[in-house]
Amino acid sequence: GLLGRDGIDGALMLTPAGSVHTFRMRFAIDVAYLDRKFTVLAVRTMKPGRLGLPRLRSRHVVEAEAGAMERWGVRPG
Repeated sequence: GLLGRDGIDGALMLTPAGSVHTFRMRFAIDVAYLDRKFTVLAVRTMKPGRLGLPRLRSRHVVEAEAGAMERWGVRPG
């Protein structure tokens, strides 16, 4: 994933995935949790050194730089 990087251009999809962590990451990220039909269930910003809670029904996770999901208009639903 993004461990050890100084930043990210664009986004990274992790699949299958229901949760993520930011241990050993150098920057905050936005995380979008998606169900099996790629519907956004939740969007969270995570600081480095955090453990994200597993999301019920989440099958995919999209990671991007902090603030990207808001700029892109990504929101639940």
